[in-house]
Amino acid sequence: MLQIFYESQDFFLLKELEKMGPRKGVITQSVKDVVQSLVDDDLVSKDKIGTSVYFWSLPSCAGNQLRNVYRKLDSDLQSSKKRYAQLADQCEELKKGREESDEREEALADLKAIELKHNELKDELAKYRDNDPAAFEAMKEAIEVAHASANRWTDNIFTLMQWCSNNFPEAKEQLETMYKEVGITDDFDYLESAPVPLKAVAD
Repeated sequence: MLQIFYESQDFFLLKELEKMGPRKGVITQSVKDVVQSLVDDDLVSKDKIGTSVYFWSLPSCAGNQLRNVYRKLDSDLQSSKKRYAQLADQCEELKKGREESDEREEALADLKAIELKHNELKDELAKYRDNDPAAFEAMKEAIEVAHASANRWTDNIFTLMQWCSNNFPEAKEQLETMYKEVGITDDFDYLESAPVPLKAVAD
């Protein structure tokens, strides 16, 4: 497709390119996609003049584009080389004082033993987490919240039952049957909160 532009150095409509594409081995159905990819790569220019869209490309434009790409890649390469050299220097600096020696091996062994002991203590501490005063306080707060929520819903249920009784007095028996079916029995009442003994939680 670029050869079509370079050989003629002219402006073309897409329909014209679709007719010329097969001569260069590009099937008509693919010409539009191929030309668009060339436009995306800045190898072909396009512009709308009136109601028509024209495409064109000159060898000098392609050369400039390739030179720009080359300069960018070369700049990226130089930056990468510079960064590699910096990292290599840092690596050498970090190696200082870490040379293999009996003292280093002993220090690493001590560190590993300390880490193992630390993990053992963490596991041991986890066994007594239920007796943690902070955990106990959090549990008490959670119980208080749950207790308040339960009584708030109980209050809502009593309010709803009162509303049903006031608005549907003739359906008293049906309402009572419905209450029993959903678990609202005669002993349904507010919950009373009782202090939770620390010993019970610890056990």
